[in-house]
Amino acid sequence: MFEDLIQKLDIAVRKIRGSAKLTEANIADSLREIRRVLLEADVHFRVVKEFIAAVQEKAVGQEVLKSISPGQQVVKIFHDELVSLLGQSRVPLQFSHVPPSVIMVVGLQGSGKTTFCAKLATHLRKQGHNPILVAGDIYRPAAIDQLIMLGKSIDIPVFNQGKENPVTIVKKGISEARKKGHDTLILDTAGRLHIDNEMMQELVSVQKAVKPIEILYVADSMTGQDAVNSAKAFLDQLDFTGIVLTKLDGDARGGAILSIRSITDRPVKFISNGEKLDQIEPFHPDRMASRILGMGDVVTLVEKAQESIDQEEAEELATKLQKQFFTFEDFLDQLQQMKKMGPLSQIMGMLPGMSGRMNQLEVDDHALVKIEAMIQSMTAEERHKPQIINGSRRKRIAVGSGTTVQDLNRLLKQFQMMQKMMKKMGRMKKGKMMQGMPPGLQF
Repeated sequence: MFEDLIQKLDIAVRKIRGSAKLTEANIADSLREIRRVLLEADVHFRVVKEFIAAVQEKAVGQEVLKSISPGQQVVKIFHDELVSLLGQSRVPLQFSHVPPSVIMVVGLQGSGKTTFCAKLATHLRKQGHNPILVAGDIYRPAAIDQLIMLGKSIDIPVFNQGKENPVTIVKKGISEARKKGHDTLILDTAGRLHIDNEMMQELVSVQKAVKPIEILYVADSMTGQDAVNSAKAFLDQLDFTGIVLTKLDGDARGGAILSIRSITDRPVKFISNGEKLDQIEPFHPDRMASRILGMGDVVTLVEKAQESIDQEEAEELATKLQKQFFTFEDFLDQLQQMKKMGPLSQIMGMLPGMSGRMNQLEVDDHALVKIEAMIQSMTAEERHKPQIINGSRRKRIAVGSGTTVQDLNRLLKQFQMMQKMMKKMGRMKKGKMMQGMPPGLQF
């Protein structure tokens, strides 16, 4: 995400990073470029003006002028001001002392509201909660069916009362939650293609009737300043407590995320960066600022690894490496665990220094699918003894996996190199090699 913004900001900052000394003149030149980059990214003009003024005030200070590494100081100033712009610190969800905690999800049609409800339920269950989904969108065709289908796919119950009045639906939903022991209720509400009084009055009625602990406004980040304007219009009538930004995987500019908190004065609580129901992240302003400046986000990467990687399998692999024994079966297990962390492009984007280079690199997630297909087309014996794969076996594996013999030859050659590397790793002490590495990423 934000590939275009990251690249352009990197170019602008690089100019001043090489300066031996900071002066008002070279700071002004750099800030003019950054102002242009932010406006092109569809950041609200008022936000840009305030951000540039704050950076300029700190950058021309005495402390920076005396710095040995002025470029690094400027990057730190940019980072600190971005963190401030994005909200300073993470604001977690609130929960009621008396269950169920009602979380009301609102937003325009097409913003990904219903899908987010299922993603939030998945996230909360991982945190130890027992959520229930309530279908409160009685207007959009198939909205109720969509929520029921999503609930079945993640094995979370959906309370549905058809086309009944939304206030009645959510009241009955709360009774159902108490009866079945659910501590969290996630309410999907009606949206429109644009804001109208009828929709807003219905949402206000629901809010007054059940007094939700959280009201989350879902904004489509790809709509840029339109998302900001819609959020402001919602806030004028419904005092929501937090913001969710969806479709960040398709937003190369980043204008919405840099504007919406400042304009609404409400925290961003979650971001959604993919279609899969586990592709949701709590929003951390400092981590997002690091991503935008191309500094990566190693903390989130490690958290994803800890969530996705099976610890027992990781320890078993470490034992195999010590014995200098690594097979295609092990490689396949590692690939499948890595896929749980999300698309390869997202994982690489969290590595320091990689975010700004994603456009230059050919990151092909489909390549992993091809590798997986080739390994799965091998017999158990071939996976353990790849040296027996002769010409006829290669043709069979290629046909079975929908690839070419050339693709398979490349894989076999790369795997042979990997085995040699694993043998070297196995000869070294496990503690030295594995210390500090995320479990399951050691292949």
